[in-house]
Amino acid sequence: MSPALLPALLGLTLVLPRVQALTCQSGTLLSMKNVTELPFQWTADKKTCSEGWGCQDTLMLLENGPQVLLVFTKGCTQEEDQEARVTQHRTGPGISIVSYTHVCRHKDFCNDLSTTLPLWSPPPPSVPGSVRCPVCLSKEGCESATEVTCPVGHSHCYNGILDLRGGGISSKLRVQGCMSQAACNLLNETREIGSLSVSENCGADASRTCQQGGTHQIKPNLAKEPMEWNAFMNVTCDLEEVCQETLLLIDVGPISLIVGSKGCIKTETQNSQAVSIHSGPPGILIASYTHFCSSNGCNSARSTSVLLNSLPHPAAPVPGDLQCPTCVQLGGFCTGSGNVTCPKGTTGCYKGYIGLEGGGLTSALSIQGCMVQPSNSLLNHTNMIGPFHTVEFPEVVNKDRQSGAAPKDLPNGAAPAPYLAWVVGLGLSLALWCGMTTLLTLFPCDS
Repeated sequence: MSPALLPALLGLTLVLPRVQALTCQSGTLLSMKNVTELPFQWTADKKTCSEGWGCQDTLMLLENGPQVLLVFTKGCTQEEDQEARVTQHRTGPGISIVSYTHVCRHKDFCNDLSTTLPLWSPPPPSVPGSVRCPVCLSKEGCESATEVTCPVGHSHCYNGILDLRGGGISSKLRVQGCMSQAACNLLNETREIGSLSVSENCGADASRTCQQGGTHQIKPNLAKEPMEWNAFMNVTCDLEEVCQETLLLIDVGPISLIVGSKGCIKTETQNSQAVSIHSGPPGILIASYTHFCSSNGCNSARSTSVLLNSLPHPAAPVPGDLQCPTCVQLGGFCTGSGNVTCPKGTTGCYKGYIGLEGGGLTSALSIQGCMVQPSNSLLNHTNMIGPFHTVEFPEVVNKDRQSGAAPKDLPNGAAPAPYLAWVVGLGLSLALWCGMTTLLTLFPCDS
């Protein structure tokens, strides 16, 4: 009989001793350093782990010419204990990669590595060879890489993307430099380094970089007067992604809104350019410009004229008899909108809402204005514009659709319940978006 069954047969309860929860050092860092800044030291936060979990340290240094990539992640783990281990994945001169991994449970804060000293020592002098290669270590692009003479024995130029994920790290690194053999094998078949999963790609798509950034403006005449549209940075795309640039224009007469996005996107339409008019004129004008392309930096439009030049420019509208409130508001509700006389040919007033998500933006639009035909779909049921997912919420909601009862206006201009639920869900996202723009350099929150 198994000893483990004896307590149950005797009607006894076996009480196992509780495992004390460990407190571990916790933190992540991915930073480019100059070789002259090494050795480097850091301090970490602390975290109380779940019972039975251990503490882990993962540190990787990638040295390439004058630059060093420093990556560390430390915290709690379910992995088994592992003695501290230093692994030389690739030795210099040229590109060199070394890592440190450790998992422990013997005491609190046992993952106490706080310096690069166990991994790094100044590289020995090297003899110059005859091959020259561009050298670059960047999270953006390598268009301005400096070419250097490689050491003897390093006669091949490496050009690839190193993908690092896990332990709170998610980053793609563009690497160019000197190698001793022609292969896409920077880490000598290594796929796991402690809590990090690592992979690389040296194919044609690995070098694709796109401009990235966003903008929005709310002011009169954006449908007629072009504005500058510059990107903030370059980014390396994932495999199968291409570059995109997208503009969405909403013009209600006295005031206009334009939202723009540049970046990478995964799409079946790899090389195309289109201008679409979703609504109007006369009345509310909603138009968009989308451009997908597959060469480096090809999403390079510098002005909203790429959209405006393709819009119709009718003669000045003749005033009609209808009056409607007009407003377009990003991330809020239209309140106290003044009435304007609508152009001749419009037959109704629109009040509604559009949710936008994607392309670096998560926000809600409140729209009022004149329409040619009363409708609950300003976008003609379009649910995707470039990277923007769109959801429309008409202000008039038929609560008795199944019975065929006529729709009723909501009291006091209130927003429909589905929209309010959607906005509540977005509240934190929008606040974070506006609060973090200085860090992300995306979509400044001023208008």
